[in-house]
Amino acid sequence: MGVVNVTPDSFSDGGRYLDHEAAVAHGLQLVTEGADVVDVGGESTRPGAAPVPDDEERARVVPVVEALAPHVRVSVDTRTAAVAEAAVDAGATLVNDVSATLHPVAAAAGVGWVAMHMRGDPATMQRDPRYRDVVDEVGAFLVERAEAARAAGVGEVWIDPGIGFGKTTAHNLALLARLDELVATGWPVVVGTSRKRFLGQLLAQADATSGTESTGPHIPRREPGGAAAVVVPPDDRIEGSLATAVWSAAAGAGMVRVHDVAATVAALRLPAP
Repeated sequence: MGVVNVTPDSFSDGGRYLDHEAAVAHGLQLVTEGADVVDVGGESTRPGAAPVPDDEERARVVPVVEALAPHVRVSVDTRTAAVAEAAVDAGATLVNDVSATLHPVAAAAGVGWVAMHMRGDPATMQRDPRYRDVVDEVGAFLVERAEAARAAGVGEVWIDPGIGFGKTTAHNLALLARLDELVATGWPVVVGTSRKRFLGQLLAQADATSGTESTGPHIPRREPGGAAAVVVPPDDRIEGSLATAVWSAAAGAGMVRVHDVAATVAALRLPAP
């Protein structure tokens, strides 16, 4: 699943594809790179993001969905029923739902649905998130949502643990380490780790402790004065993005949501040892 953010403020590429022509061109490029699904979103759900009015989100998303739908399967990344319905009318066949509430829209339209786990909402989700056992709690929530969707008539249901959505770095790593438990529920799993902040933190920690300069695509970043960066910036998180995408696929995830499609496809095609 390749990402197209038709937004001015997404954490990784905000503003880059706000223009409809740029968004469509990027989506088509992701198809040539090997994306099976292109995920079009018109509202940033980065930590601290404010909600977008329905009419504005719809105006951002619908023309892009219409242009891409003849060429690739399109999902709409939204938490708003009106936007999901408009995108489906424009040709989207999958609702990627960070609110995990829109299964009635998917059922009525006969399209697929992704239920994602999020603690709180984007504006509040990273304010001291706590769990007794993050994997058990996330898994129980997602199974309940998936069963409700199936009972409502949704034929294609996916679950997404919501890496980075109301989770600390430790929570994210626990979900990845025990991803096989979510796979074992029997519901197909989507994982989205691409370019997320916890990877920037881990990469910065690796830079600080390695004592050597990277020879790969990631060059250790330094703050003014020479100190190691606390968080590596989004465009420089490809090693972590690829590693976690491959890990997720090896653990049984059926789909990974990524920004760097070509690199991810190449990594996933590497033969197993």
